[in-house]
Amino acid sequence: MIDRTLIFSSHAVRRMFARRISEAEVEIAVDRGTIIESYPDDTPFASYLVLDFIDACPIHVVYSIDESTNVIYVITAYNPDPAIWENNFSVRK
Repeated sequence: MIDRTLIFSSHAVRRMFARRISEAEVEIAVDRGTIIESYPDDTPFASYLVLDFIDACPIHVVYSIDESTNVIYVITAYNPDPAIWENNFSVRK
């Protein structure tokens, strides 16, 4: 993405710390990840669930974006649970 700002919610920061996910990893996932779910009715902005692989490990990031300011709000980040997700981590079981 070009000329954008990431803002991490306090929930995201707590979860990332507990899960040992860095801000840099989240930024990479937002930049190059694949949107696997979208939530257009979320407010105040639509949100997205993206999947990326960091060092061969899957990561999911949920974020919303204010298109008018190009600010990305990171809602949470986690390593998907194989018990909940299919082998490719992009489809729920």
